[in-house]
Amino acid sequence: MTQQSVEPRTAADDAGDGSRVPAGRSWLDRYFHISRRGSTVAREVRGGITTFMAMSYILLLNPLILSGKDAAGDTLGQKALITATAFAAAFTTLLMGFVGKVPLALAAGLSVSGVLSSQVAPNMTWPQAMGMCVMYGVVIMLLVVTGLREMIMNAIPLALKHGITMGIGLFIALIGFYKAGFVHQGKATPVTLGPTGELAGWPVLLFAGTLLLIFMLQARNIPGAILVGIVSGTVVAAVLNGLGVIDPKQWANGAPELPGNAVSMPDFSLFGHVEFGGWGEVGAMTIGMIVFTLVLAGFFDAMATIIGVGTEANLADDKGRMPGLSKALFIDGAGGAIGGVAGGSGQTVFIESATGVGEGARTGLASVVTGLFFAACLFFTPVTAIVPQEVASAALVVIGAMMLMNARHVDWADRATAVPVFLTVVLMPFTYTITTGVAAGVISYVAIKAAQGKAREIGAFMWGLTVVFLIYFALHPIEGWLGVH
Repeated sequence: MTQQSVEPRTAADDAGDGSRVPAGRSWLDRYFHISRRGSTVAREVRGGITTFMAMSYILLLNPLILSGKDAAGDTLGQKALITATAFAAAFTTLLMGFVGKVPLALAAGLSVSGVLSSQVAPNMTWPQAMGMCVMYGVVIMLLVVTGLREMIMNAIPLALKHGITMGIGLFIALIGFYKAGFVHQGKATPVTLGPTGELAGWPVLLFAGTLLLIFMLQARNIPGAILVGIVSGTVVAAVLNGLGVIDPKQWANGAPELPGNAVSMPDFSLFGHVEFGGWGEVGAMTIGMIVFTLVLAGFFDAMATIIGVGTEANLADDKGRMPGLSKALFIDGAGGAIGGVAGGSGQTVFIESATGVGEGARTGLASVVTGLFFAACLFFTPVTAIVPQEVASAALVVIGAMMLMNARHVDWADRATAVPVFLTVVLMPFTYTITTGVAAGVISYVAIKAAQGKAREIGAFMWGLTVVFLIYFALHPIEGWLGVH
């Protein structure tokens, strides 16, 4: 089964020829189908700028998530990470604009970066971790080409899709609280408020203030609320640090000091640092599960985002199907490989693309504008680098909260739905792995459906996935039984 490449029908298409602009349109209009989709160049530019403003926080958060040490004890430089993040976002978003011709912007997926930081890097080197990104990107591209991506998406119950998104959101929020110093590992308890049961230091209070400010701005529907909050928190941090109110040692990643020069050349030192060997100590089964986890992390959220934003832009039919978006799906998959080669994690479509659509964006021209802004950020790394970790962490919690809003789509009165979603959501942060949450959700869904006598509703794919996850949970005793170490 393969997907047909059919241009998505829009409201303007359905209205007939009378709604279209007559001959004489500019090449820009003809190439991006601007008037045919009921838009204008001004709307596309405004929408592209709005999308960039809404998702530019990724330039701060992705380096924060990937700031940990790998198995060899090495870390990735902050300036190089910012460059890699900006370059990969610019390249993939421009590709989506010129080739996909839809108003979808891409950047480093926080869920993918979370898996790389928490599960992949502790077991291998960063170049090998980026190699895993390339592998998962290739897998997703193959799924698109063969049509399996659509089949898999249709096979996973909708409730579990929402549960996966919610679980990843809670997982990201936990990372934000921990990075900010709001949550610590306790001595008598697994976790605790601050290091000793109470908050310690001005930076963590600045985190709390920034978090509240962003929530307040969102409640007022202020465009770019996350970016406004981060900038505001950074300005306050720089002022307090300049006045000597805060001991520079209290900041997690260095004092927020203004750079001598706001403009600098990009640091491409991470570009091309990809390795596909040296995995002998990790094991083939572990490698397979890591790739599977990365595919899951970048798979479901991207598909839901593409459909959701496309529907809002009138690029989907009445059943939510989007024929003609095979190019967009392929580019989204290619983003994993592109991000790995760039050294900035796998790229995926961002839900913030909906902000540009809300401003009137309907075509790929908006994505081109967004991509050009990301490209410009390559030369402003020093300004980006002054944002304190505590301030940037507030945005992680906000994003987590936004992802948890999918709870409204879950039928909590149905045990066959509520129990799998509950296990999926809570086990991701509680076990600090995304795979465990997905595995528990799939197994419990199949088990409960079978107990209700509804085995025929499950589907062959879900049965097969259940077998894979059962092996995943029983891997240690199986290895012992087989004598594998």
